[in-house]
Amino acid sequence: MIRALSIRNLAVIDSVELTFGSGLHVLTGETGAGKSIMIDAISLVLGARGSSELVRHGAKKAEIAALFEFPEKHPVWQKLDDYGLNADDDGTLLIKRDIAQNGKSTCRVNGQIVTLTMLRQIGSLFIDVHGQHDHQSLLREEEHVAWLDAYAGEQLQRLKQEYRQLYSEYRQVEHDHRRLTEGERETVQRIDLLEFQAKEIAAARLSEDEEERLQRRRQKLAHMEKLVQHVQDAYYTLKSDGQVMNDISRALAQVETAAGYDPELNDVAEMVRNAYYQLEEAAVTLGRQAEGQEFDERELNEVEARLHVIEQLKRKYGSTVRDIIQYGERVEAELDVLKNREFHSAELKSRLDELQKQLIVKARGLSQMRREAARTLEQEVERELAQLHMKQTTFRIEFQALARAEEDRPLYKDGWDRLRFTISPNPGEPPKPLAKIASGGELSRVMLALKTIFHDVDEAGTLIFDEIDTGVSGRAAQAIAEKLYRIAKKRQVLCVTHLPQVASMADCHFYIDKQVESDSAVTNVRVLSQQDRINELARMLGGVEVTQKTKQHAEEMLRLAAQSKKGA
Repeated sequence: MIRALSIRNLAVIDSVELTFGSGLHVLTGETGAGKSIMIDAISLVLGARGSSELVRHGAKKAEIAALFEFPEKHPVWQKLDDYGLNADDDGTLLIKRDIAQNGKSTCRVNGQIVTLTMLRQIGSLFIDVHGQHDHQSLLREEEHVAWLDAYAGEQLQRLKQEYRQLYSEYRQVEHDHRRLTEGERETVQRIDLLEFQAKEIAAARLSEDEEERLQRRRQKLAHMEKLVQHVQDAYYTLKSDGQVMNDISRALAQVETAAGYDPELNDVAEMVRNAYYQLEEAAVTLGRQAEGQEFDERELNEVEARLHVIEQLKRKYGSTVRDIIQYGERVEAELDVLKNREFHSAELKSRLDELQKQLIVKARGLSQMRREAARTLEQEVERELAQLHMKQTTFRIEFQALARAEEDRPLYKDGWDRLRFTISPNPGEPPKPLAKIASGGELSRVMLALKTIFHDVDEAGTLIFDEIDTGVSGRAAQAIAEKLYRIAKKRQVLCVTHLPQVASMADCHFYIDKQVESDSAVTNVRVLSQQDRINELARMLGGVEVTQKTKQHAEEMLRLAAQSKKGA
């Protein structure tokens, strides 16, 4: 769970330091005070996309830091280990995110720099953030199958992964088969191009180490005059005038004589003797080199021409000689397929039919598991909706009618199922798509029902709701408040809300307000005392004007909330 949050220079926030515990935390305040910015800050340390617009005017960068705490066996520790990141012994994780004026950001986990992708992968393991935009995902019917699959569990997920691997191969084979059977003119043109490429590469007769050998030879030929001069100078120094070798010979004689008096000098004498013989051998070798070296302009031109051929081929077919050779092998393989396309087409068609049969078996299994899961999910959603004062609502997962013959059914990346969530708020009415029948308040309650159910099957320790109660009031608001509190008994919950019913159930109540200081808007956050909570609830109940009557109502609401929490 999240233990502490530090925000500096983010939008209208100058500096905020917050601490969190377990249970239900609510954030309230007037419209425009910056309540949702608090949630945005948490989203940023979890890898959400940032921009320069988030940096407070006049500041060089926005800084957000969050401290999290996890049990010893939480999956986040394995994820850190996978990324090679260090974990603190006290079970805490510190995530920092800086966003500069130019929009670039820096992410650190326990002081170690990570990418945004890594940050998202880590954050997905322990926090779920749900806002008003999540309502829109309920209206996108193409996403409903993913919702159902997440609910169905690991067995379906494993089967879906197997299906997707087969489906990927199926689509590739289908693509290859189509290329062979369609477009005769394009195929002939392709053969002409490949034959030209194959002949050009084959004519070059490349070997993998050839370019390196040629470059070394060119280096030698291009500097032959200097090479010969240096070799000759070295030879003359060692041999021609004899001075060097004579000096070493005299030194060897002196050391050998000294060794006759002191045997410990025998090793030194041996070293000088070996040096003499090695220099003798080096002088002979240099002499041969000096006689055998000769500049050959014709050979240099041949080397240059060969390197030019290789360079031209690299521009067309690969960055190295090995790449060119491998490209040529692929060209030969494709030519074989195209020239014998009737045979290969039959092979591909056979493989396509085989893959389709395997996909049908797995798609059938996926569909059966989805339908079983759908019946259970329907019952659970209706049970949750009943607790949210939608007792008469019918929730149904509607599957699209399938072709009678399995081999005629279209196959998609996740099987052959097409489905959508439907509801009927009133008895006697047939279920209809959410987008056509649900109000904002109903969508909020359907969302909360689903999130309550899905929260039981994931491992996120913290659940964040950003004004998910939009469009709700009265008894439904109270039901949502009680539902959030029951979730918070098992998980840490943070909730931005405009409902006094939800705020009254909080274990910790943050108040967010915006003030103007030196012609600049500044957002402040503070934890409310009991009396402050009464005043805030009175404001939420009565609007701008807080009266004695709304305060009494607020006190009564807190008292009833305390009783409700005891019985929850």
